[in-house]
Amino acid sequence: MQSEIPCAGCGTCCRWPGEVRLDESEVSRLARHQELPEAVFIERHTRLRQDRRGLALQEQPDGACIFLTASGCAVHAVKPQQCRDFPALWVNSLWGKVPRAAMERDFPMLFACPAFKNFLKTDRRAHLAGDS
Repeated sequence: MQSEIPCAGCGTCCRWPGEVRLDESEVSRLARHQELPEAVFIERHTRLRQDRRGLALQEQPDGACIFLTASGCAVHAVKPQQCRDFPALWVNSLWGKVPRAAMERDFPMLFACPAFKNFLKTDRRAHLAGDS
């Protein structure tokens, strides 16, 4: 059973270090949204991924997403698929398959997410899987 966990728009996940991978269409969409030529967007806002197989968004010095501002995500309307998939895809991929303690250790941003916290309160599986 897939869980629908809508994004609360809080920006919690945007504050964690990580790698937001981009495909070509996302680069194009983000560049248009920022009203920049793609080459300029790539130079200013991306870096080579750790696996050297494409681009990822740059981070701020504290590890937060380059597009996280005081008022939220500056590219929310066109955010990358990886961002759109949080937290629902993460929960659907991990919940009941990975021990909760491992999830808390490896994915702390999930447990800081208000939408996920609500899921924990309301989803019957959350109580069943608490010690899995």
